[in-house]
Amino acid sequence: MAVLKVKFTKTKRDKLAQVLWILNWVSVVSGIILFSLGLFLKIEIKKRNEVMAKGDINSVPNMLISVGVIACIINFLGGKICYDCSDANKFSRWKLVMLPYIVCTLCFTFCILLGALMCYTMRNELEESLYLGLRDAIKFYKDTDIPGRCFLKKTVDLLQIGFRCCGNNGFRDWFEIQWVSPRYLNMASKEVLDRLKSNVDGKFLVDGVPFSCCNPSSPRPCIQYQLTNNSAHYNYDFLTEELNIWMKGCREALLDYYTGIMRSIGIAALLIWLFELSVLIGVRYLQTAMKNVLLLGDMEGESDGWLLENSFVETAKYNINIIKNLGKANQISTVSSMNDPNIDVQNTDCGKTNITTKSIPAAR
Repeated sequence: MAVLKVKFTKTKRDKLAQVLWILNWVSVVSGIILFSLGLFLKIEIKKRNEVMAKGDINSVPNMLISVGVIACIINFLGGKICYDCSDANKFSRWKLVMLPYIVCTLCFTFCILLGALMCYTMRNELEESLYLGLRDAIKFYKDTDIPGRCFLKKTVDLLQIGFRCCGNNGFRDWFEIQWVSPRYLNMASKEVLDRLKSNVDGKFLVDGVPFSCCNPSSPRPCIQYQLTNNSAHYNYDFLTEELNIWMKGCREALLDYYTGIMRSIGIAALLIWLFELSVLIGVRYLQTAMKNVLLLGDMEGESDGWLLENSFVETAKYNINIIKNLGKANQISTVSSMNDPNIDVQNTDCGKTNITTKSIPAAR
């Protein structure tokens, strides 16, 4: 029994073909939107590539870009097919193409759904990439004289100012590294030498943060050095005072930023997937209705259209049997090749040999 069978008159078939022609062109626009969203996400990731570790974070934008290009091609072809389906004579040349087209489009719509779901599952990979990338960027913040790293100070400062954040996980990350270049340390100063000797690694560690961590909205002048020393500042208590530096870590700030973008892109991709699926269902109805009207031979009469010719269970069994038969055919072919006595037999030299021939006397 056919699944979701609908009866179509000639007028309904023509209207369905016209509507699907329009919807396929709308789908071309949706493909351009997917391509644009993927390109936008790729550019946004590339902007902060210096504070991200190498990984598979570009898989989502690449997926969206690929799906967007394929959507434009498939729906352009679908529009041409649906336009010709209003004429039974023109449909005959697409008759053998429509079913493979529907199968390919079904796989394509699954890719759209996969791309939408990837937008929501990318958070963990992005978080790890940001953690490792920011850790290295902060570590090399002081290396302003080393080629390949001299740009990191500016990058980190602009990042902390733009996203109102400080450090990787928080401002205390700056306490654990030497972020002042040795070029600007007075090695003749006893205080500097004492700080260098105060830790095993011989680093100049201070309980301070770069200027880019300062919050300009704070009414108090920025306290960026000796943050944990209450006696160093007037009317200041480190434990109770609201510090005038950014409290949020840059990893969390960037993660929230990219998560918001990917959530919006994921919603857009899901809506496009639903739209593409509805267009595909319409094309399936048009294909079966036109196929049945050709079988009936009455181009002006009614015909049935459906999603599946048989029930879901019967269709599944039929497809499973096809796969099993293909597997058996492959096994039989392999066994026949193994039992072939002529296989792997080396060719003998069929060239000319010096054989003495006897002449046969002609009959008199």
